[in-house]
Amino acid sequence: MGLGNPGPDYATSRHNAGAATVELLASRYGERLKRSKEHALVAEARVGDRRLALAFPQTYMNDSGRSVAPLVRRFGITDLERLVIIHDELDLPLGTIRVKAGGGLAGHNGLRSIKAHLHSDAFTRVRIGIGKPPGGKEQGADHVLKAPSRRDRTELAVSVELAADAVECILIEGVPAAQNRFNG
Repeated sequence: MGLGNPGPDYATSRHNAGAATVELLASRYGERLKRSKEHALVAEARVGDRRLALAFPQTYMNDSGRSVAPLVRRFGITDLERLVIIHDELDLPLGTIRVKAGGGLAGHNGLRSIKAHLHSDAFTRVRIGIGKPPGGKEQGADHVLKAPSRRDRTELAVSVELAADAVECILIEGVPAAQNRFNG
């Protein structure tokens, strides 16, 4: 599940790196994301003998759990480690990808909402570094919601490609293999 904010005003923002990753994965498998009753855009793809459910919650970032929880039920995810949340990460330099199994929320409101609705933080994350804003975290909202510069946009596009590769690696080889490959 790729986190972001719905609507054209946010489509190219740093905050929508997770959503961009889900859109890329859908495109790789010839699928289109379609509206669902769970307040999300959803697609399913076959990757070898495995099913990949893709979703972009259409709630705003801070209320992502309201969409993620019913999607977890819809797709029968009983082991939350199999739920992969793809999101932007201020604490990672731009261009950095990290795969993380469970753990803290690093102040990310989208993750906080998901944890509140699932009553667990045991889900897997693909974290896409967007870097700290110039001027410190006080400028965080502007940094994540505005479109990046042309140079940063190019680097972010590469990160989205790597994040999609990481999701495929998690699906096919597992979280430890993805951590070894992408956390180096």
